[in-house]
Amino acid sequence: MIIEQVLTALETATGPVVKVLQQNTQFKVIVLGFKKGMVLKEHDTDVNTNLVVIQGKVEYRGADSNVVLNKFDEINIALKVLHSVVALEDSICFLIKG
Repeated sequence: MIIEQVLTALETATGPVVKVLQQNTQFKVIVLGFKKGMVLKEHDTDVNTNLVVIQGKVEYRGADSNVVLNKFDEINIALKVLHSVVALEDSICFLIKG
């Protein structure tokens, strides 16, 4: 139901929709929803994190390179490196931390 909640929220959202799918003390799985053109602003992470595209297409913009990720592609996000995510299409992604 979390993914359905994200899709419903996207209908009126002006920015990415973020909802926690599952978490405990050692990991967190987050659902990110984007409409085409939305940007997850530049930030960094201090935990091991993978971004997995479930639907759509996004561009991961890191300090040294930009990578286009299509459906089912994934990328390991480096620790303490500024990065952002831009939706090239309406997209759903999982962010797996921990």
